[in-house]
Amino acid sequence: MTATYPRSSRIRIAPTRTRTYASALLLAGSLVALAGCSDSGSDADASPPQTSPTETAGPASPSSTAEAEDAAVIAAYTSSWDAKTEAYQKASSVGTDVKKYTTFKALADIERNLSAMKKAGQVTTGRPVIHPKVVNVTRSEIPKATVADCVDTTNWTLIDKATKKKVRLPSERLIKYVSTASLEKWGTKWMVTELTAQDQAC
Repeated sequence: MTATYPRSSRIRIAPTRTRTYASALLLAGSLVALAGCSDSGSDADASPPQTSPTETAGPASPSSTAEAEDAAVIAAYTSSWDAKTEAYQKASSVGTDVKKYTTFKALADIERNLSAMKKAGQVTTGRPVIHPKVVNVTRSEIPKATVADCVDTTNWTLIDKATKKKVRLPSERLIKYVSTASLEKWGTKWMVTELTAQDQAC
């Protein structure tokens, strides 16, 4: 795991690199179930407001538009973490939504970590807690967003898949660390393009 990561976001199995490995995995898998950030229903579940035949909706205010965009960014970020958590639980992205919400460097790092875990016979159990906040959204031809997070890996454990025993990790690794994410909006959909863990506690 990458404590969970720039320690790097990659998982490293070698004993001499265990600290970075622990960090990266915890960050990559730290998705949101415990934080309650991803248990909200999809937009499709919400019924549109009803209006009378003579009622005309006015244009959305700049503030409400910005709030809606921030909410969409957080939803995509959270969904990406949920998918990664599921993938780390079985050391494989097959059958998960990882590629639906994650791309570019973020996806490459996840797949690299999963490959290392599979080779080592390791998976995760439990779930991390995240606390994401939108730092900024750039309006451009391809809108971009930055999310700051505090990832809590207290209840997210790396185990040996065969024995179900915990994998020993360095005691000095960060259990709660600062993480940042970059996202891009493709059409109407936000995608996580890079996820970076900082060597900074939160």
